[in-house]
Amino acid sequence: MTLRSISGEAFAALTFNRQRSLLTMASLAWGVACFVILYSYGEGFGLALRMSFQAVGQDLIVMFNGQTSKQAGGERAGHKIRMELEDVQTIRDTVPMVGSASAEILARNTPVLRGARQQNMSIRAVEPPYGKIRNMTMAAGRWLTPEDYQTKQRVAIIGAKAAEKLFGEIPPVGETIAIKGLQFQIVGLLKTKVQISNYNTPDNECLFIPLTTASLFRNIKYPDDIVWMPANPIFRQQAVKQVRATLARLHNFSSSDERAVQILIFNEFMKVIDAMSIALQVLLGLIGALTLAIGGIGLANIMLVSVTQRTREIGVLKSIGATRSAILLQFMLEAMAIVTAGGLAGVLIGWGVTAGIQTLPLLGPLFKDQTGSGDIHLQVSRFAVITSTLVLEAIGVIAGLLPALKASRMDPIDALRYE
Repeated sequence: MTLRSISGEAFAALTFNRQRSLLTMASLAWGVACFVILYSYGEGFGLALRMSFQAVGQDLIVMFNGQTSKQAGGERAGHKIRMELEDVQTIRDTVPMVGSASAEILARNTPVLRGARQQNMSIRAVEPPYGKIRNMTMAAGRWLTPEDYQTKQRVAIIGAKAAEKLFGEIPPVGETIAIKGLQFQIVGLLKTKVQISNYNTPDNECLFIPLTTASLFRNIKYPDDIVWMPANPIFRQQAVKQVRATLARLHNFSSSDERAVQILIFNEFMKVIDAMSIALQVLLGLIGALTLAIGGIGLANIMLVSVTQRTREIGVLKSIGATRSAILLQFMLEAMAIVTAGGLAGVLIGWGVTAGIQTLPLLGPLFKDQTGSGDIHLQVSRFAVITSTLVLEAIGVIAGLLPALKASRMDPIDALRYE
């Protein structure tokens, strides 16, 4: 028998048992669609989680004052370290691996007046590079400029939730507020941050003013912390070592003393976020794979039933000269045809469902964000399509091989006598 005649026999068998073939294809299509949809959900969930975590800063590193745990330079262990404002400029000048840096002073529960309305808020006094380091995006107005910093301008940037508390529905840009008896003009409104990580008050609830302006009501020589980002993430660890060594030289402590200055590297927490995302994707992938396996078991059962029902047909084919390989190939072609058609239908169903849903709410409603940045965006993954296709083809080979081997090994005389 030629390949063309074998293919014709396989197609004729599928057509004759079209209802059974279609139901088997449908079960496989459902398995593929489930796998594609579930994996797309897991991938979208991981991306939303990652973006929400990185809202605190793309590659944020925060340094806090600490206490020495080793003797160095004649100082006893236990000496308190207080970073100074001048340290920031020294780091900029001597550590080229640092991309941007800013000192920060935080005043919590500060009364802020707008007309007769008063709210206690957190005030962050920062330098202009702070906006880049902390991923500040403006919804209206502008961020702090070097001119604001140099001339001690009484200007402020307000977070989205803080603006809602003070101004309600009124646009805050251009309005005036009072902080500790001093008048400040709102020059910028921050876009709502879908932020699940922070090291103090969430940015949405804060006011930001120039660090030099804060000198009008407190001493700014000793900032509460210093924030910075590496010039290149590849050299993050080297930059941290160099910054610690610079501070050790300035404040007379050992560069190996990690307690002298506490350095919080937010990127290291991404390992936990990534692990959670991968775990969810693996779990959903396993659920989808089990659904595919159930479809494969159904395919194997249908093929075995087909062999039993067509025993006399197999006997006739072998009696007119059909070889074992021809019989084997025919049943394998039938199985692979069902698998391929079911897989294609499943991918199309999965694509249609994800395209129809597009977005599922996650963190958006919690932060009252309408941009969708904290939601799950469903998109068919190439990995999911390729993986489901390969798994399905493997299932087709395994599910079709055993029945095909059984059919090819039948004795033609016994097959013709079969009732």
